[in-house]
This record gives sequence, C-alpha cells and structure tokens, in this order.
Amino acid sequence: MTLHRVARFADISEHRGLEVQIGDNQILLLKVGEQLRAYQGQCPHAGAPLAEGAVCNGRLTCPWHKAQFRIEDGGLCEPPALESLKRYPLEIRDGEVWVGDQSLQDTHTPPADDARTFVIVGAGAAGTAAAAALREKGFGGRVLLIDRENAPGYDRTLLSKFVISAETPPDEVPSLCDEDFYREQRIERIHAEVTGLDATNRTLRLNDGRAIQYDAALLATGGAPNRLALPGADLPQVFVLRTRADAQQILDSAKPGQRAVIIGDSFIAMESASSLRQYGLDVTVLARHPVPLAKQFGEAVGKAILALHEANGLVFHTDGEAVQIEGTNKVQAVLLDNGQRLPADLVLMGVGVSPATDPFADLPKEKDRSLSVDGGMRVTGGLWAAGDIATFPLNGQPLRIEHWRLAQQQARIAAANMLGGDEHYLDVPYFWTWHFGKNYDYLGHTEAWDEVEFEGDPFNPPFIGLFGKNGVVTAAVACDREQTVAMLAERMKQPLSVDEAWRLIRE
Repeated sequence: MTLHRVARFADISEHRGLEVQIGDNQILLLKVGEQLRAYQGQCPHAGAPLAEGAVCNGRLTCPWHKAQFRIEDGGLCEPPALESLKRYPLEIRDGEVWVGDQSLQDTHTPPADDARTFVIVGAGAAGTAAAAALREKGFGGRVLLIDRENAPGYDRTLLSKFVISAETPPDEVPSLCDEDFYREQRIERIHAEVTGLDATNRTLRLNDGRAIQYDAALLATGGAPNRLALPGADLPQVFVLRTRADAQQILDSAKPGQRAVIIGDSFIAMESASSLRQYGLDVTVLARHPVPLAKQFGEAVGKAILALHEANGLVFHTDGEAVQIEGTNKVQAVLLDNGQRLPADLVLMGVGVSPATDPFADLPKEKDRSLSVDGGMRVTGGLWAAGDIATFPLNGQPLRIEHWRLAQQQARIAAANMLGGDEHYLDVPYFWTWHFGKNYDYLGHTEAWDEVEFEGDPFNPPFIGLFGKNGVVTAAVACDREQTVAMLAERMKQPLSVDEAWRLIRE
C-alpha cells in the first residue's frame, strides 16, 4: 500500500467533508474533533458524493437519500445504505494529510455459533435490510430469506422514476446486495411464497409444501398494487407497476406516440406519468384530486409539480371517474361516469397498494389489513413486521407509511429486537420523488399544519418549505436543497422550532 499526499490539515472544515482523489478512488476526509478520518467518497447505496452531505451531531448524512454514518468509524446508522463506509489509512505529517490507496475495511461474517433460525418473509427493502442488519449486529445463526421473486431484492424505487422512461433497462436495476454478499454472510435465499403462519408454534408453511420452524421471524411482504374492478381491466395493455416484471411488460407494450391513460394521482402514478411522457407517449392522468400530492406537499408545491407536468405536455383530467376500459383484444379508451371517453393504447392503474397480509389469516389486522406492531416492531412473541404491512406508533399516533427508507429503518429496529434489543423508531420519515428531472425531498410526517413558509419559489427551484404546528417543524419539502435537507434529517430527530430551523438553514 502507498500513502499519497492529498490535502493540508488546515483545508478541512469542521462541518463538512473534503473530497480528494487517489487514482480512480474518491476519498472523503472528515474532521473528528482534532483528528481526521478518511472514508470512501461515494455513498454505498447509490454513489452520491458524500462531500455534499451534512455533518451534524457526530453523523454524516448522504445528500441524496439520507443514509447516515458515524463520523468516528464510518459505521452505518441509517439506511438506505446497507453497509458501513470503507475506511482508509491516514497520517498527518507537518500539517499535510497522507492517505493510503487501499481500504482497511474487512468484511466480517459472524461465526456460525448460534443454533437459532431466524426467518425473514419478503426480500424487498425491509427484508434485505433486516438480513444485512442481523449479520452486522453479530447474529451467527441461520438466516432464511423467503422471496416471491427469483432474483435478489432490487431497488424498486427506480421502476417508476427511470425504468419505464427507458433510461434504465429493467435488468440493470441494481440489486440491494450482490450474490457475493448473500454467500459470504450465509444468508439462505428461498424462492417461494408463504401460504400460512402458525405464530403459536412458530411455523411457516410454503407453497411448495414445506414447513419451516423459526425462533424469530420478520414479516416484510410489502404491498400489493390495487386493481380497479372495471370491465375491460383484464385487457393485456392494462398494467400496475410494482415489480421489475411489471416494468418490463409496460416497456414491451409502450411505444412513443401512443396514448397512455394513468388512473390515479399517487406518487407512483405521477412518477409514471413523467416517465412515460419522457419516453414519448401522450399521457393523460385521470386524477382524484384537483392538485396532485397536495395532501403531503401542500397546495403550493402540488401546484408547482402539476405545472411542471403540464409544461411537459401532460394532460391532467379531474372531471369524472373511470367506469370501463373499452376494447376487444386491446385497449381503445377509458370511459368515464360522465360519458366522456379518453382514447388510450395503454392504461396504468396507480391507485395505491394494500398490505400483502393474506397468508397471515390468524393474526389480528387493522381495517386496512395491516398488522399492528408496537414501537419495537413486534407483532407477538417471536414475530415482528416492518414496511408497508406495519401500522406502528409515531408521535403517539398509529400510522402506516409506505416509504422505502422507513421500511428499511423499521427492519433494522426489528433485527436488533429479534436479537434481544429494545430499540424503537425515533427517526424522521423521509422519501424522495422524481418528476421530469427534478428530485423533491420530503422529511417528516404531518397531516395538519398551522404555518408554512418557503425560501425560494416552488415553481422555480431551488426552494425549501417548512411546515410547522405550534411553532415546531413537523415536515420539510425541498428541491435542489439536498445538503440542507441532510442537515435537517439529523436535527429534526429532536423537537426543532421553526425559527431555529430557519436560522440553521440560512447559516
């Protein structure tokens, strides 16, 4: 290994990292008190430049998707990254910083010294995060990961953002962990579906006839897309979007110049509208609300996103509801209850998902078919749940939140508690959404607010808006303010007044 002179100690700020280059490697230098650390410069989740992130309260927050790492040792604190940062050797000589060109990190697999079997049902965001966390936290027993899909879990968030726009081929959607990881960490992947659960006897039944006994299990089966029961909904050009296979079917059917009708104005619906329009289709959104996404983002940002869509040629239709999809062997139009007819070659239903909990018939369920968990994600003895199927307590209110990063956070909490811990969700929900080349960050969760204030114009990013209730920040929405949101992702873990938040932002 060779050490390279990369910077002067005096050039490194206390509040953000400095990126340097050694060959093809980006290295991040971070000041930890009077010491320095050298880490990989790109986030292990999606390659974001960590020098553009925020350093706050002893944590480094990724600018793009808000993964968090301890600045002391690079250890993973929060997903969507599933591994810690690689660390590089560093020396300071006469005020000059020298860094090695080979990382120090050695992948550690706990020894197989535990007779217990932990089973994870579902290998999406939550299931894969839980499997990785169990090994990270030292579990040496057997880990079984039961997956409905044959390939390893992948980044489902790309499907509506980049795959059906034909920017990213379906088979190039990155896996959450590569095959080497599963092999090295002794995580056994089983391609099957769970058909039944006996929680009392801690037994799962699979569709191939097997019965699997467990010492602890995590249910992370996610959501199933809602399908409207309309005449014509079984035509081959009527789609939902949840899996890589769904995306491939849409791409196989869609052609530039065709007419697409998207039923619904959910995040998936609006992202899909952006993608299909960018692919060259004429897109009409049959919306349920006059302003899309206003419930989450507020009227101003919802109107700005709508204006962005309309400026790119999308038609936003709010008059009427679909009652029939016309066509004999292929889609021809969507018929509305007011007699209007929207010509279509392709229909995509984006009307939300329902918790995929049918195999768990003996467990008590909420009205929406989700499973109620306590603050530690526990359903009952030896059984936990995370992600889209879990209704959990947040700020004293039972909530079910369909966020990718939140599902992974819940899964890491469940993994810790499966090992005897007593962790609870104390973080700030976060998600991102992509429309015509613009990424919108949303941090927090609020269903009501008594003040909202913006810095910048939602119609002309960059901007950031704060939602407050009783003088405390409950949520933030932003575009092109990634480092600011990264800072707030840490600061909002404790009550933060609106005035203090604006002071921090303007600093």
